[in-house]
Amino acid sequence: MRNHDNIYIAGRFDRKEELRGYADTLTSLGYYITSTWLYGTHECDGECTSDELAAFAEEDLLDIMSADVLLAFTETPEIGYQTGGRHVELGFALGQGIDVAIIGPPENVFHHHKGVRTFASFDALMESRAAKAARDAEKE
Repeated sequence: MRNHDNIYIAGRFDRKEELRGYADTLTSLGYYITSTWLYGTHECDGECTSDELAAFAEEDLLDIMSADVLLAFTETPEIGYQTGGRHVELGFALGQGIDVAIIGPPENVFHHHKGVRTFASFDALMESRAAKAARDAEKE
């Protein structure tokens, strides 16, 4: 991951608490998280209406457009079918020229796109970031 200031985190909604932890780690390192969905903005009283869901989708796209990089947290095959919003978000980011990294195994053909970097885990992403920072410091 290059020195990006704004990061959008994409992942399954039911992993929100886990992903908030990663967001907190990134925030403590000086990054700004653009993913407002992580902080309770996608809540409905009861079942969401079509209008509410459309508003959430629009908000997510705006959040992605304000990011320098999108981190997509993928799933293993055992998880099975999910709603897949994170896949749409990743494709949208690629189409906008936003850097993309997946955290976890590739799930579809677009995860092998030349513009996508792959990390086995969040820790692997952080190790890569630390190694790059060390190389950059040696150059100075």
